Amino acid sequence: MQTNTVSPPYSSLVAVGDSFTEGMSDLLPDGSYRGWADLLATRMAASTPGFRYANLAVRGKLIGQIVEEQVDVAAAMNADVVTLVGGLNDTLRPKCDMGRVRGLLTEAVERLSPSCRQLVLMRSPGRRGPVLERFRPRMEELFACVDELAAKHGALVVDLYGSPALGDPRLWDVDRLHLTAEGHRRVAEAVGQALGYEPRDAQWHAPLPASVPPTWPARRVADVRFARQHLLPWIGRRLTGRSSGDGRTGAHFSAELGKPFWVSPVDDTDPGPVTDWRRVDL
Repeated sequence: MQTNTVSPPYSSLVAVGDSFTEGMSDLLPDGSYRGWADLLATRMAASTPGFRYANLAVRGKLIGQIVEEQVDVAAAMNADVVTLVGGLNDTLRPKCDMGRVRGLLTEAVERLSPSCRQLVLMRSPGRRGPVLERFRPRMEELFACVDELAAKHGALVVDLYGSPALGDPRLWDVDRLHLTAEGHRRVAEAVGQALGYEPRDAQWHAPLPASVPPTWPARRVADVRFARQHLLPWIGRRLTGRSSGDGRTGAHFSAELGKPFWVSPVDDTDPGPVTDWRRVDL
């Protein structure tokens, strides 16, 4: 039987951004998050001995904070692939200067693009509902900027916003801001395919099967739960100038040492699924 062998194109990945890239709300039993970037890294590492990965993303970060805190750190790591997703938190703020957001995103792309073999940008997914409709013009202005920057700098754009499935509320957590584990799986599949990896799910973007809509009482109960557990705390942080990311660093950034570190598979000689990672300091 003939076996086709293909040299893995990429040996390192750095992920930059906010909660979407950190992995919320793909929660593991130990309380940590495993989002699309972790799933993508696992996929890439399975075929690449010596693969290295670093996730620098932190929840709640605005694009200015991403530029200030993550971009130069990521650029210095000279990864084969860098993913950058940011600016959406800005568009959800009542007072949002889209000119400033576009300028900062441009600055981030201009710094990251020369530092890596392939920069990946995204048109972020949006949960169908009144919040999306309210902020859709800002989001689409942001995504138009993403498209322009990608064309200018040779970056890949993964269009999650245009996916019917990823707008389905069933793929979003109860906080209505972050994807479920299945949503993150689909994002990882989309990015992997964009990078040229063999599809494992060619229909990742396909709509979910139809289901019976929740009843009016069930929707009201969910609304009350959402307001109490997520909306009111979010409003409280806005009013007091706090962020969910205050005091946090990326999963692979050492606050004590003030620098990032890589992680690599514990056993990179096994061609099977990656099940554990070890820290590799720069």
